[in-house]
Amino acid sequence: MTNNVVVFGSLRNRLAMILTGGAALLAVLLFFVVRAYATQIAQQGQDSILGASVSSILDAAVLRDGAVELDFPYASLSMLSTSADDRVFYAIYEDGALLSGYDGLGAVLPVQSGESMFTSTNYDNATIRVATASRILIGIDTPRQVSVSVAQTQDALAETLNRISRNVALFGAGFFALATALAFWAASTTIGQLSRLTTSVTRRGPQDLSPFLKPVPSEMVPLVGSLNTLMSRLDQSLKQSEDFIAEAAHRVRTPLATVRSYAEATFQRVETQENRDALRSMMRAIDESSRAAGQLLDHAMVTFRAENLEREDVELDGLLRDLVQRMMPVADMRDVTIDLESTEPAIIRGDPVLLQNAFRNLIDNALKYAPADTSITIHVQTKPRISVDVLDQGRGFLPAEMDKLAGRFVRGGDTQGHIGSGLGLTIAQDVATAHNGTMVLSNRPEGGACVTLQF
Repeated sequence: MTNNVVVFGSLRNRLAMILTGGAALLAVLLFFVVRAYATQIAQQGQDSILGASVSSILDAAVLRDGAVELDFPYASLSMLSTSADDRVFYAIYEDGALLSGYDGLGAVLPVQSGESMFTSTNYDNATIRVATASRILIGIDTPRQVSVSVAQTQDALAETLNRISRNVALFGAGFFALATALAFWAASTTIGQLSRLTTSVTRRGPQDLSPFLKPVPSEMVPLVGSLNTLMSRLDQSLKQSEDFIAEAAHRVRTPLATVRSYAEATFQRVETQENRDALRSMMRAIDESSRAAGQLLDHAMVTFRAENLEREDVELDGLLRDLVQRMMPVADMRDVTIDLESTEPAIIRGDPVLLQNAFRNLIDNALKYAPADTSITIHVQTKPRISVDVLDQGRGFLPAEMDKLAGRFVRGGDTQGHIGSGLGLTIAQDVATAHNGTMVLSNRPEGGACVTLQF
């Protein structure tokens, strides 16, 4: 029963969310790390080409007759061609003065001659990458410093990075999807151990309180240990309760039988009507107490044995015939006859003790409500299924009460004046249920009640 259990989240969902969240974080981290690394590699590639272009231009610079001459090599710019047709800019400076190229390119002179400097800036409404290098030309008069800046837009680089980003994003999404599936699988597999433990406990009957001995993960050992300890205590408590009920019923019934015999003997010697009425009431109360104790014992036994039936082949004809013979003295005292009708042997696989208790209570009920000089019929049939009908010629059941008469301690509205505890039909129904059968209450057309146990 889980109706009264306070639920606080789900371990499976919590574990899956933690694993999925970790996978999402790793996927995002992977995207940015790979993109940053790809940007660095691509930028290094572009810088290498820009540096080679600057070097080829500087190598062509010479000092002739005191003037700087530069035979601009075609390959120095053609090597910068890209699929995106990036624009290329250049500027050549002599001692800071523009000799050729784009004025305002913003060349930054390196600290030392022979070094290259790379910067990113905006020029002509575009982001460009600028490579700058310088060289000292030694002449007759004075040395001259020649600086060259070559710049290129970054459309091709951006396109390459976008393509890499899309691929990395797809890879990250695939990684996340796989990690999510693995997270839910891991969560289900982990929680599955609890589910198997729950199923194993649920399938047990109320009387199966043996320890749980199947292998479990180490994290579940404290839980299983506590569960086994609880079942051990419950088993001990149930055994004590069973022994107590049996002992209590025995200790109650024996003194009651003794008191009943003394009351009967006294009743025979008493002549005063008032005393005889008092003794009669006493004997009735004793009979009610004795019957209640007996039926409580029967009900307790049915409850304890129902989940662990000691099954064997039971011939209903022989069991009922023996039961009728033992109950004939009571029937004779009430001037009631008991007839057993059976056309062929009816054998079922069941617990003979429980079956005998069920039929004894049904026959006892019929004897209690059957008028004098009538008969009780016990009819056994095997087709279409094995069933036993106990029929009497009494007042029958009140139609409005049939659905609840099998409840514990429930008695009909027309039972005044009859000794009973309201457990006879309960015992019979519990026994039928334990044997995968049913109990049906009905009234006979010619008058009287009919109780049918179907197996």
